[in-house]
Amino acid sequence: MYRLVADAAMVVHFAFLAYLAVGGFVAWRWRRTIWAHLAVVGWGVLSVVTGIDCPLTHAEDWGRRQAGLEGLPASGFIDHYIEGVIYPEEYTNLARLGVAVLVLFSYVGYVLRRQ
Repeated sequence: MYRLVADAAMVVHFAFLAYLAVGGFVAWRWRRTIWAHLAVVGWGVLSVVTGIDCPLTHAEDWGRRQAGLEGLPASGFIDHYIEGVIYPEEYTNLARLGVAVLVLFSYVGYVLRRQ
C-alpha cells in the first residue's frame, strides 16, 4: 500500500513537471486552464528561488520509507530522477532557462491567439 503511495506521488510529480513545461500550450486550446498553469509556474518559480520542497516529494519519500525502501536523497525528486539522468547536472540552469523560454513562448502564443 505504501509503495503505491510512493509510486503515485512520483507519477503525479512527473505529470506536474510536464504540465509546467507545456501547460501554456494546453491553454491555447482550453483557455481557462491558463489559471491552473499560472499557479503551477508560480509554485515552480517559488521552489527554484527559495529551495522549498514540493509536497509530492515528501509524499513519495514517506511512502518509500513506510514501505521499507530507501527514501529519496536529501536533494529531492529533481536531483534523484532528472538531474544527472535526463541531462547532466552542470546543465541545470540551462534546462531551467529552456523551460522558462518554453513557458514564455506559450504565453506569447496564448495572448496572440486571443486577438
